Amino acid sequence: MLKGVKIKQIKRFCDDRGFLCEVQKQGEETAIDVKQTTYTETYPGVIKAFHWHKNQTDAWFVVKGEIQIVMHDLREDSETKGQTQVVYAGESNPIMVIIPSGIAHGYRVLGTQKAGLFYHTDQPYDPANPDEERIPFDDPKIGFGWETENK
Repeated sequence: MLKGVKIKQIKRFCDDRGFLCEVQKQGEETAIDVKQTTYTETYPGVIKAFHWHKNQTDAWFVVKGEIQIVMHDLREDSETKGQTQVVYAGESNPIMVIIPSGIAHGYRVLGTQKAGLFYHTDQPYDPANPDEERIPFDDPKIGFGWETENK
């Protein structure tokens, strides 16, 4: 696991009406000071990668579909610098993933339906001065193969 990445397994409280789950809760290890929440839907097979932030921490929660999250540590002072971590999140694995600043991250939608992703951030988005750097999804320094490996 990359230094500073946190994963919270989301518990579902089910009854005959449906279910409820607590995603973000003050006082928990995975809680961040949320300044903005954004929702996005992405089509099957699409790769949205890579980007990273100098200051911002993200908290990702997939509410529909399935995604493969790929994170790569760019931080010079990190004991996990240069390492990559892959996490699978979605309806079949309800988790929240905390992604600290300095970690390049992105995802690929798996399966045949759109993925719906809520991401909470501890910084509001400023279009005049965005805290976002981009790296191509196929950057050779990261060297991640996005193809599904049939085994």
